[in-house]
Amino acid sequence: MLTEFNFFGVFMAPIVVYAVAALPVTMLIRFLLWWSGIMKWFWHLALFEVALYTSVLCLMILFV
Repeated sequence: MLTEFNFFGVFMAPIVVYAVAALPVTMLIRFLLWWSGIMKWFWHLALFEVALYTSVLCLMILFV
């Protein structure tokens, strides 16, 4: 169940914690895609990276 997180006396919404946690996961996936050469297949890299981050964030919210 999603509840607020207490961060030094400041209550934060769970979406903030998930958004911060999704950043390193997205960076790792980006690194693996650059290393394998798959990122060259995408036409608009910035749009793909935003979509990748959004997908990782949504999956973390659903399954964590």
